Amino acid sequence: MLVVQATFPIDPAHRDEALELIRELVASSRAEDGVLEYRVATDIDDENRFRFFERYEDEAAFEAHGETDHVERFAAALPELLGGEPEVTRFDVDDATDVEL
Repeated sequence: MLVVQATFPIDPAHRDEALELIRELVASSRAEDGVLEYRVATDIDDENRFRFFERYEDEAAFEAHGETDHVERFAAALPELLGGEPEVTRFDVDDATDVEL
């Protein structure tokens, strides 16, 4: 399994445009084969900081995701939307288990 965690600080002046693109990105990404989970949330301390959490079955699913039209549209628009430096971390996971609370 492959996990991606990303944070995009969005310029407040472009928040509405970013939200529209993010909603489209999420809906389209969730429909892709090999995408196990695709979520975006705003930071509790900064509503203009969007946190992405993505899980893919494997490298092939991740690569296919990166080549989709919706990702390309988001990537093309992103430089104009940003209000700071994005942070993206990839995790290659061999094993994961649920934690009982």
